Amino acid sequence: MEPRISIITLGVKDLTRSFQFYSQLGFPSSKTPEDGIVFFKTGGVCLALYPLAALAEDVSPQMASTREGFSGVTLAHNTRSKQAVDDVLALAVSAGAKLEKPAQDVFWGGYSGYFSDPDGYLWEVAYGDCWDFNDDGSLVID
Repeated sequence: MEPRISIITLGVKDLTRSFQFYSQLGFPSSKTPEDGIVFFKTGGVCLALYPLAALAEDVSPQMASTREGFSGVTLAHNTRSKQAVDDVLALAVSAGAKLEKPAQDVFWGGYSGYFSDPDGYLWEVAYGDCWDFNDDGSLVID
């Protein structure tokens, strides 16, 4: 696993309101709420906004219905291959993580899974063939 965080995703109640808030703070984005998710460019790590209920559902249908143990925040580690997703999830589990969602093909065309660290913080490990990386391993956000 490359030691980096690619994306911090905030599950928000109102995507348009949150988009306007961060935009007014000066965060640049090439997406709008109409895209269903918003990515803001920051210094190295991407800040994403995604509807809270949809984020909970993406992690686990049970989590979506109960919201038990779900803070509304996920960290993402984006990989350069599908195999790397499986490798990172296995590494995390061997280090003591709980596998929350095994890696699988997902609706947006990528491949991802989730684990929680020993304190319950959720990490998505994801691959998308449309992603590019900077030389330092950070994700290119248009």
